[in-house]
Amino acid sequence: MNHLWWMALPVLIAPIWWHRQKRARARTLAQPLATARFLPRVDAQQQRLWRWRDRLLLLLRCLLLAALIALLADPVLPWRGDSVLVAPGTDAAWLERQVRDAGFSGARRIELPSGDALGWFAAHENEWQAGARLLIAGNVAMPAARPVFRHRVELRTVAPPFPQAAHRIAVVSPRAARWRALFASLDRGYLVTDALDGQFDLVVWDVPQAPPPSLRAPLWWIGDASAFPQLRAAPSSDGIHYADSARGRLWTSSAWPPADANAARTLFETWQRLHYAAVAHRPPSQVMAAEAAGRSAPGVGAGALRDALLLALAVLFAIERILAHARRR
Repeated sequence: MNHLWWMALPVLIAPIWWHRQKRARARTLAQPLATARFLPRVDAQQQRLWRWRDRLLLLLRCLLLAALIALLADPVLPWRGDSVLVAPGTDAAWLERQVRDAGFSGARRIELPSGDALGWFAAHENEWQAGARLLIAGNVAMPAARPVFRHRVELRTVAPPFPQAAHRIAVVSPRAARWRALFASLDRGYLVTDALDGQFDLVVWDVPQAPPPSLRAPLWWIGDASAFPQLRAAPSSDGIHYADSARGRLWTSSAWPPADANAARTLFETWQRLHYAAVAHRPPSQVMAAEAAGRSAPGVGAGALRDALLLALAVLFAIERILAHARRR
C-alpha cells in the first residue's frame, strides 16, 4: 500500500500558491513636492516581486515535499546486477569453487542475514535488473512450495555437518537400568548421568520426591507425578500428558519406562516430533529457470532507498532553513 503515497504529489501545488501569496510587497507612491497636501490621496499599491532566492526557496520546498512523499512511498528501483547470494556459515573454499565453476567470478557477493536464502530473494527480487544472473550458494532450505522467480537462479547447495554435540540426560529413578537401556539403544551420543549438577537437555524424574529447586531442563519425563500437581489435570497428546512449569516442560505417561522396542521407538519419535523443530529440506543443486508468472512478495525491497532519501531530506531541510533565514535579513 505504500505506493498510494504517490497520489499525494499534487500537494506540491501548496508551496507554489503560498509563495505567490507571500510575495506581495507594499509600495507607497511618494511625491516630494511642497504642494503634496493638495494632491489626491493615493492608497498603497501591492506589487508581486520575484527574486532569485525566492524561486530557489520555492524549488527547495517543492523538493523537500517530493522527497518526503518518496520516503513514505518507499520506491524500489532495479539497480542490482549479477550477484552471488551466500548463505550464513558457507565454507569459503567451497564457495570459491562454486563461483568459479558457475562463471560468477566478477559478480557482486551478498552475505544473507539468515538461512532462508530463497525467501530473502523473493522479498527483494525487484531490486535486480531484468537481465541479471543470480547464484545462491550454501546451506539453503527449500520451502514447502517451490518458489517461482522472474530471474534465472542457479542454486548450489551443501548439506550442513551433522552436529556432534552430546546431549546430557539426568536419570533419577529406581528403574534407571531400563531408562539407560533406552538411550543406549538410540546410539545418538546421549550422555546419561545420575549426577544433578550442570545443564541438562532432558531430566527423567521417576521418584515421588520433589526435585531440587535449582534443577532446570527444557524437558522433563515424569515417571511418578506425585511431586508435580500441575500434571493432575494436564491435557494429553499421543498418550502423553504435558504441562509447563518453572522448571521446564513436563511430560508423563502411565506406560513409562517403555517395555519393548516398539514402545521405545514411539517415545523417541514423539520426543523428536513434538519437542524439536522440524528439520528443513535441503534441495539438490539445480537451475531454476525464469518464469514470467513469477511475482515478488508484497513490500518488495522495503527500505532499499530509505537511507538515501533520509539523507536528502536532511540536506534539503538544512539548505531551506539557511535560505529562509537569509531572506528575512
